[in-house]
Amino acid sequence: QVQLQESGGGSVQAGGSLILSCAAAGNIFSINAMGWYRQALGKERELVAAISSVGTTNYADSVKGRFTISRDNAKNTVYLQMNSLKPEDTAVYYCQASLKLSRYLSFRDYWGQGTQVSVSS
Repeated sequence: QVQLQESGGGSVQAGGSLILSCAAAGNIFSINAMGWYRQALGKERELVAAISSVGTTNYADSVKGRFTISRDNAKNTVYLQMNSLKPEDTAVYYCQASLKLSRYLSFRDYWGQGTQVSVSS
């Protein structure tokens, strides 16, 4: 069984920084895209940032210039560096990865358990 194990959430003041980490654990044949989503109270889950298997990135307009997504393929880990945090960034952040568990199976999406990020003004 594979799991996405998230860490790094917490509470910070506006203007502060946090780094989120998500490691894919278990027997994994291949990893395609990885990304971060967030869901604020009363709102729909939205894509924050995504990164392809070769490092191409995509960001929500609201976080461009402040957040940076990266991955370490040797560690099966994706990171989200969050700088200049705003109260509007407060949400539960979810890690997502497209995983292939064997050469015989197709890619499918897996999700982390979510980690709370709270930004106070």
